[in-house]
Amino acid sequence: MALDFTGRRVIVCGGSRGIGRSTALGFAAAGAAVSICARGADTLETTRREIAGFGHQAHAGVCDLASADAIRAYIADAASALGGVDILVNNASGFGMTDDAAGWSAGFNVDVMAVVHASHAALPHLEKASNGCIVSVSSISAYRPSMRSAPYAAVKAAVVQYTTSQAMALAPKGIRVNAVAPGSIEFPGGSWEKRREEGSPVYQAVLNAIKFGRLGTPEEVADVILFLASPMARWVTGQTITVDGGQLLYS
Repeated sequence: MALDFTGRRVIVCGGSRGIGRSTALGFAAAGAAVSICARGADTLETTRREIAGFGHQAHAGVCDLASADAIRAYIADAASALGGVDILVNNASGFGMTDDAAGWSAGFNVDVMAVVHASHAALPHLEKASNGCIVSVSSISAYRPSMRSAPYAAVKAAVVQYTTSQAMALAPKGIRVNAVAPGSIEFPGGSWEKRREEGSPVYQAVLNAIKFGRLGTPEEVADVILFLASPMARWVTGQTITVDGGQLLYS
């Protein structure tokens, strides 16, 4: 069944590439007006033009998602450009991998606090919307210990937990809150493509753990995000949906 987001206004934080880009394009293809933000102006503008190609309002703003002030300014600009906000997607990651101050800071400031700041900034607009919702992007790393990327796993677990707390707090306002937990997703310019090209044993180990014989695509995650944001999921809140092709079953 095709999803129809005609008249809906969507913000995708971290929307210029990978899962964020595919999510933004998916909403635009389904009729939504879409705003995206990221740090890289060139990639951001390229994606904005792709969104505009569907014939709907397309807005983009350069934003450092580690900065609360920058997030608040961006959300205000996006809401003004779109005429409001119905759906917020929190997709950005600082990819804090190293178990040191830099790794923890990168992960906490973006993966956790950007979700908090963007949600707070968008809330007045979501309260005015009909059936407003928030969807955040976690990871299957949230569900298991990690020696290779302890900060990343921990902050993604925090996103899962915060999703449940947000869902409880915002249900009386008619706002649903859910998350997705992607497995290993490969796309041009992404970290898994780089690992494959380098012949990384980590890539091969992950590939061996996915019995479908491939890594996931951004579109496969975006489809679940769109479902969670749609009326078809109108009685779903406080949930995190794993999108990993069964990777967790074997790894």
